Amino acid sequence: MSSTQGNGEHWKSLESVGISRKELAMAEALQMEYDALSRLRHDKEENRAKQNADPSLISWDEPGVDFYSKPAGRRTDLKLLRGLSGSDPALNYNSLSPQEGLPNHSTSQGPQPGPDPWPKGSLSGDYLYIFDGSDGGVSSSPGPGDIEGSCKKLSPPPLPPRASIWDTPPLPPRKGSPSSSKISQPNDINTFSLVEQLPGKLLEHRILEEEEVPGGGGQGRLLGSVDYDGINDAITRLNLKSTYDAEMLRDATRGWKEGRGPLDFSKDTSGKPVARSKTMPPQVPPRTYASRYGNRKNTTPGKNRRISAAPVGSRPHTVANGHELFEVSEERDEEVAAFCHMLDILRSGSDIQDYSLTGYVWSAVTPSPEHLGDEVNLKVTVLCDRLQEALTFTCNCSSTVDLLIYQTLCYTHDDLRNVDVGDFVLKPCGLEEFLQNKHALGSHEYIQYCRKFDIDIRLQLMEQKVVRSELARTVNDDQSPSTLNYLVHLQERPVKQTISRQALSLLFDTYHNEVDAFLLADGDFPLKADRVVQSVKAICNALAAVETPEITNALNQLPPCPSRMQPKIQKDPSVLAVRENREKVVEALTAAILDLVELYCNTFNADFQTAVPGSRKHDLVQEACHFSRALAFTVYATHRIPIIWATSYEDFYLSCSLSHGGKELCSPLQTRRAHFSKYLFHLIIWDQQICFPVQVNRLPRETLLCATLYALPIPPPGSSSEANKQRRVPEALGWVTTPLFNFRQVLTCGRKLLGLWPATQENPSARWSAPNFHQPDSVILQIDFPTSAFDIKFTSPPGDKFSPRYEFGSLREEDQRKLKDIMQKESLYWLTDADKKRLWEKRYYCHSEWTHMNHQDALGLLHATFPDQEVRRMAVQWIGSLSDAELLDYLPQLVQALKYECYLDSPLVRFLLKRAVSDLRVTHYFFWLLKDGLKDSQFSIRYQYLLAALLCCCGKGLREEFNRQCWLVNALAKLAQQVREAAPSARQGILRTGLEEVKQFFTLNGSCRLPLSPSLLVKGIVPRDCSYFNSNAVPLKLSFQNVDPLGENIRVIFKCGDDLRQDMLTLQMIRIMSKIWVQEGLDMRMVIFRCFSTGRGRGMVEMIPNAETLRKIQVEHGVTGSFKDRPLADWLQKHNPGEDEYEKAVENFIYSCAGCCVATYVLGICDRHNDNIMLKTTGHMFHIDFGRFLGHAQMFGNIKRDRAPFVFTSDMAYVINGGDKPSSRFHDFVDLCCQAYNLIRKHTHLFLNLLGLMLSCGIPELSDLEDLKYVYDALRPQDTEANATTYFTRLIESSLGSVATKLNFFIHNLAQMKFTGSDDRLTLSFASRTHTLKSSGRISDVFLCRHEKIFHPNKGYIYVVKVMRENTHEATYIQRTFEEFQELHNKLRLLFPSSHLPSFPSRFVIGRSRGEAVAERRREELNGYIWHLIHAAPEVAECDLVYTFFHPLPRDEKAMGTSSAPKSSDGTWARPVGKVGGEVKLSISYKNNKLFIMVMHIRGLQLLQDGNDPDPYVKIYLLPDPQKTTKRKTKVARKTCNPTYNEMLVYDGIPKGDLQQRELQLSVLSEQGFWENVLLGEVNIRLRELDLAQEKTGWFALGSRSHGTL
Repeated sequence: MSSTQGNGEHWKSLESVGISRKELAMAEALQMEYDALSRLRHDKEENRAKQNADPSLISWDEPGVDFYSKPAGRRTDLKLLRGLSGSDPALNYNSLSPQEGLPNHSTSQGPQPGPDPWPKGSLSGDYLYIFDGSDGGVSSSPGPGDIEGSCKKLSPPPLPPRASIWDTPPLPPRKGSPSSSKISQPNDINTFSLVEQLPGKLLEHRILEEEEVPGGGGQGRLLGSVDYDGINDAITRLNLKSTYDAEMLRDATRGWKEGRGPLDFSKDTSGKPVARSKTMPPQVPPRTYASRYGNRKNTTPGKNRRISAAPVGSRPHTVANGHELFEVSEERDEEVAAFCHMLDILRSGSDIQDYSLTGYVWSAVTPSPEHLGDEVNLKVTVLCDRLQEALTFTCNCSSTVDLLIYQTLCYTHDDLRNVDVGDFVLKPCGLEEFLQNKHALGSHEYIQYCRKFDIDIRLQLMEQKVVRSELARTVNDDQSPSTLNYLVHLQERPVKQTISRQALSLLFDTYHNEVDAFLLADGDFPLKADRVVQSVKAICNALAAVETPEITNALNQLPPCPSRMQPKIQKDPSVLAVRENREKVVEALTAAILDLVELYCNTFNADFQTAVPGSRKHDLVQEACHFSRALAFTVYATHRIPIIWATSYEDFYLSCSLSHGGKELCSPLQTRRAHFSKYLFHLIIWDQQICFPVQVNRLPRETLLCATLYALPIPPPGSSSEANKQRRVPEALGWVTTPLFNFRQVLTCGRKLLGLWPATQENPSARWSAPNFHQPDSVILQIDFPTSAFDIKFTSPPGDKFSPRYEFGSLREEDQRKLKDIMQKESLYWLTDADKKRLWEKRYYCHSEWTHMNHQDALGLLHATFPDQEVRRMAVQWIGSLSDAELLDYLPQLVQALKYECYLDSPLVRFLLKRAVSDLRVTHYFFWLLKDGLKDSQFSIRYQYLLAALLCCCGKGLREEFNRQCWLVNALAKLAQQVREAAPSARQGILRTGLEEVKQFFTLNGSCRLPLSPSLLVKGIVPRDCSYFNSNAVPLKLSFQNVDPLGENIRVIFKCGDDLRQDMLTLQMIRIMSKIWVQEGLDMRMVIFRCFSTGRGRGMVEMIPNAETLRKIQVEHGVTGSFKDRPLADWLQKHNPGEDEYEKAVENFIYSCAGCCVATYVLGICDRHNDNIMLKTTGHMFHIDFGRFLGHAQMFGNIKRDRAPFVFTSDMAYVINGGDKPSSRFHDFVDLCCQAYNLIRKHTHLFLNLLGLMLSCGIPELSDLEDLKYVYDALRPQDTEANATTYFTRLIESSLGSVATKLNFFIHNLAQMKFTGSDDRLTLSFASRTHTLKSSGRISDVFLCRHEKIFHPNKGYIYVVKVMRENTHEATYIQRTFEEFQELHNKLRLLFPSSHLPSFPSRFVIGRSRGEAVAERRREELNGYIWHLIHAAPEVAECDLVYTFFHPLPRDEKAMGTSSAPKSSDGTWARPVGKVGGEVKLSISYKNNKLFIMVMHIRGLQLLQDGNDPDPYVKIYLLPDPQKTTKRKTKVARKTCNPTYNEMLVYDGIPKGDLQQRELQLSVLSEQGFWENVLLGEVNIRLRELDLAQEKTGWFALGSRSHGTL
């Protein structure tokens, strides 16, 4: 490495960690200086040193810290600068003032006795001081408190660095690399820097912050006054990035001693990779006490001395007991170190030919027969920069993308010989994704989406070399070392609870001073001992308030003192009068404290340890299978007890159990009941051995030890009788689980500290959970496991090659049948204990029956109930066949399954990281799901490491992109919260102001992808299109500017205050249902919109264009519109005026409505009102806002708000039937529902597996097996398809007949009226546009000419109105129904007083309201009404409502010159009365001597003689039947010519041979009450003509005594 010279030059690899060479040299000099001063002060000013030691410096209350006084003497302006030992808290936030600066020379002087402590001359190497360059005085560095006029207090331990994610850890300096003159990172709190070295501005958007924290500081500002958090963060960064070695330290000090300036370096230095750095510069260790000689018998009083670290050394200075505090690298945790090694192997193993392709977002591919049919053609438009006009192709769905590219290139290139199709890609316009060249066009989800909604397919041809590549990985990304801890500290993390090494050194200084005084004392031992106890208490309090039994025993040797309860055994005070006895006590106490420090370092994520790294002893190994002793350990005590427990509980005890996969291996064992003890702290001591009746060699590898703390509540005053005491129920106060075998499969040994989780949180013994060190006040349980001279290691049992195999057929038939029934169960959740026992007993016979599991079944093996590592490995192996699209469908569950892994590294983790590295879409969603997992306190540490691993693997470009996304989300969350909390009148102004900040974000960053999808790339916000919703959460409605000029703006909803995880899960289930239907050739045309949670209580939702809520559609017909049948049909007719358009919209409505009915029922989606059901103008219906599911209905008192199985109302049936009478299209709807329901039932196990894996995600309505049982009961997997069809048909009838749903809609309409503005414009429901006098021309006259009979959409009468306008000689004719006249009048009444309007004809008539006589009478009344209306006051006659009503509609123009006579197909009502007719749909099957006849539908029945609809039912006889014993009949359908039954009629005990002689007689009759039932038609079916080996389904014609055929 080349040397760097001159002021301001830095060693490159130190630059990014915020420390320069000169600072390092100065730091080491200051270290030496302070050590020398400490010894001088100890010898001459012992009493003063004791006063300066402050044992409360670890308090979280930030006590003030005094500077050491500057030495008195001749040079009164000298100020002492303390070193880096960490013993001086005043240095924690110091920086040089602008006036003092840094010295540019040093002077060597030696210490002399006398009043002048700084005589001229040469100093020894142990005494180095820094003199100010201007006046020769010693510089002192004021802290921020000096700058602000007050003393800076000590802060809690440092938070993680708030660095940008792209600030990757530095690599070792390269030879010849130039040095920077600026410091790119915040300086460490113990270092000094020149003022001009500070960055002008520091952007500090942490990758996982909830709120963005702007950096501070401008040019010339003091570091201490810029950003204390940023300075504090440098501790962690320094620990992670340090690359010092001893050679550089020696060079730095030698250069200073030899007269070179502290900034002058000329010797090459070398460093190690950041991730592997081991130590910081040596610090002052905790001092130990020992005699000068090895034999304590030779010790003489006064010969003890304090052992301290050498000022400078390349190795840690060896002390008497061999203990020192060291900085350590991330390898201090063996499991994390092994995980890092795995990451290095995984990243280096990627075989990437073209790194540019790693930056592409590929369009998801889902092959299906429905989308790849040869007969399905696509109209595709391709745009290209080389062509002025777009090209249009008609392609086959099964054609590959590269074929379309080739066809396009034929138009853009004259010669294709040198053109490679692989160099080009097709990009959907408006999306930043690319079609996959080797896949069929129709298999891409983008193409499928366009086909579903009849959207033009528009693609853009691009060369790969011009595609954006900022997300692509590089060779350097894959070859750089895995800096896991660095990336962990960039995340949003809880406050670090470990004490800093510097603060602990201070406490040890205090302890040493008090021990010195105690050892040197000639008397007054109780007072001296009390001060020792206080210093020990301060150390223990800093180390998680843990008091080990060794510390307790050592303190018991001291005389009684006020700081601690009296020991039970009083010691003779005269014993401690002997110096040697006091030394023995101190030695035992010091050893106990050092053991506690080591225990603390091993338990918490401390940045120091007491042993030299790499000095761990490698013990001998004994296999656990040969270790036959029972599992035993000692439960000593619980520490850090809340003081409130002392007044609320008594009789504490601990219950310990062993579990494997949620099942207990033996009965729980309990400790005795104990009360509080008070030594240094409150604690509960049991000191009791727990011995389980289980041998170690019988323990599974994944055995969990679960400990639960119980206590009896103290009875209230006045109820202290024995009976009341016995009635008290123990309360659980906390719990913790820990694996007995670690990641190396070694049995736990030694002392362990385990933080308890509060009992209010879930206690899932079925899964691994880290101890609770997340909360700063968690109760800590101390357990002492046995130690031995060897490691007890679990060894896997031998493979199945030693397992015998027997033929399945050799079992008895009964056993075979039972085993097959067990294996065919839909879900592993429903295996009973008897089933499991039978499988285990017969396992050797089942080899041939156990085959390769499909990935849907294998998902169930990742649940917590299957912890075995081999089982989970095989499950991951089977899941490995998932395509990327399928993986995305199941990714949320796989991320949750990571909680159930016993260790950090697992096959599932490797699988997910490999797939994430290979596909950007997987990386994107994996990142946001892991980020959400950080909120789970029990697993936040695991998710931190996994997220850091993902960031380590994905490359710098993608890390920067994630940083921008998080920044944008934080800005939007802040804005949404402000708008939500503001007064309604101020919200608009706050929104506009906040949008300016969002615009500033895009000004700084250019573009950003939305968390909803990596394909949505935006470059700005469109304020004019942004607003908010007037609902409780006040979500923002945002419009982003698309980066692609060929795409439209991207509209999203941003919610703050709502947990969107349940919406995400519900939409995921509906998306999977839709894919199942499509794979089976049944496209239910479901609308699946994107929804993603970006943190607890906030997230983004995609807005669906051209859609409206049912409430807004219904209230167009008034507030009671929810009770009317026509609103939906009229709204669809208005937006689809053409007959073909309307029929297509109705078809879309039938399919999507059926899909919604099935999905909402299966998932138990509740809180369904007309504001969370939406309808697109294309007829697609869909649901939104899934705040309640799995049957957790909203309640009004004790009444369920959702009374119907699902939402299916009469206005929906009106659209399906084309009127208010059932039609054959309703049969199609019922068949679609039942078919879709049965298809989902076939995948019951998949949905149970997916929902089961989400039990631990924290969604309140999905927390236990009862919630899963709801889905199981809804899917009824035990039913046959016929029974399920009948069941769901009854659900449709129940929902359609429910008045509660309409009432619920009506109540919601009333509740939402407060959100409706008074200036809302009134419109007519049947008119798509508003017309005015100015646009249409003044009306001169209107006249109602005649009425005509219509048959579509309803049978009735319509009125033809002649409209004359001024300046036109031709009249226009319009057609309006009586209901439309009534709607006009009702809405005019909302605008004008009734006195200004003519009276409207009465709607109510006696008799039939659709008769011709009534129509004629109404024609005359309406004529008078409209005449008075156009001659009313101008404000009434000329209003927009009137002119819109009389303006021609598309249906009026279509009716000109056409006849309104009924078509033959619609005129079944006109057939002669008395004739029979119609058709019946039957499904006939025979199985197990049973004949099954399902009566499904009837269509085309005739009206009765009185013109009314019949009440039909079906009656069946199996002839010959002289005794009439085979009669079966269905229920009665009311008032319909097209009934639906779906009822199963069964004949049992009929031999197959008898069927050949039987004939089925089916009659359809109309129930007539007291009169004889009327025959509507019948059919006789000869069973011998049917092949009943298979189910036969078809329509049979109804006649008079006819024989039916299929």
